[in-house]
Amino acid sequence: MNFVIKTGGKQYHVSEGDKLRVETLDVALGETVEFAEVLLLRDGENVEVGTPHIAGAKVTAKVIEHGRGKKVKIIKFRRRKHYRRQAGHRQNYTCVEITGIARG
Repeated sequence: MNFVIKTGGKQYHVSEGDKLRVETLDVALGETVEFAEVLLLRDGENVEVGTPHIAGAKVTAKVIEHGRGKKVKIIKFRRRKHYRRQAGHRQNYTCVEITGIARG
């Protein structure tokens, strides 16, 4: 069974047992979190598309870890103008494992 959920302004195509990194959630390690915004549900040949969400469907996930991603370097440079700016950014994330789905 595959489904598409929405969290943190992004959409993720996941199935049960998958591990994925989402935007930081304010949930402690080991706790479960529910994603109520299920956009699409596919079970074999049956496809159910929400308008915009599937009513009553919820995806449960267990929080595995909180962390920070790899550093992204931002460089602005103008040749021959004595101009150079450098910065870096590391995005926070929460790693979750999908444990199940409940249809409404």
